Amino acid sequence: MAIRYLRLAQRNLQDLSKVLLLLPKNNSRTVAELYSTAAQRSRGDDFHGEDGVDDHSHSLTEARILKMRANKLEQEVRDLSERYKKALADSDMVRRRTQKFVEDAKLFGIQSFCRDLVEVADVLERATRDFQGEGLGPEGSTQLCKELVHVLDKLQFIFAKHGLEKMNPVGGRYDPYEHEIVCHVASDGVEPGSVALVKQDGYKLHGRTIRHAHVGIAMHTQVH
Repeated sequence: MAIRYLRLAQRNLQDLSKVLLLLPKNNSRTVAELYSTAAQRSRGDDFHGEDGVDDHSHSLTEARILKMRANKLEQEVRDLSERYKKALADSDMVRRRTQKFVEDAKLFGIQSFCRDLVEVADVLERATRDFQGEGLGPEGSTQLCKELVHVLDKLQFIFAKHGLEKMNPVGGRYDPYEHEIVCHVASDGVEPGSVALVKQDGYKLHGRTIRHAHVGIAMHTQVH
């Protein structure tokens, strides 16, 4: 900055010397005024030039700062978008699992109740078999059997209405998920390894086994 003012002063002095050579000697006041005016203009022009350079540099710095902030905000938006998508996926998974639990609760919420009811069906079936032709006379026995059969049919209808069904495994292959072996019998007319008889009926609720059937499995008989 000092060098610039020194050069400016030298240039003004040279210009002033040229003017003094051209003017009369008694016009020193006019020359001084001209020199003062020229110096003021030169300093003003120089100051304005430096202000312009400073303003331009300041504008560039602000532009860089704004660009950096914009890039940072864009990155934050991308991060938040990814986190939002992940949160949506997680919430959707939780919603589907919760819906499955609710549906299972609706279907299998009466499982214990159904397990108790099948005990009633067992009693009715035994009563129907035991009282046929015993101590009631022909008409009484027949009527009692009819009533018990009606109750049993009604009970089985209610079971089916609620998705509870009795297994019928006789003649089928043994399935450990549905059957429980309680004995082995001779395979008379039944394929060995299949279910030959049922000691206690099994039941399913909407296709799910809630009580295994107690079965007897047919075996080969040895011929002596």
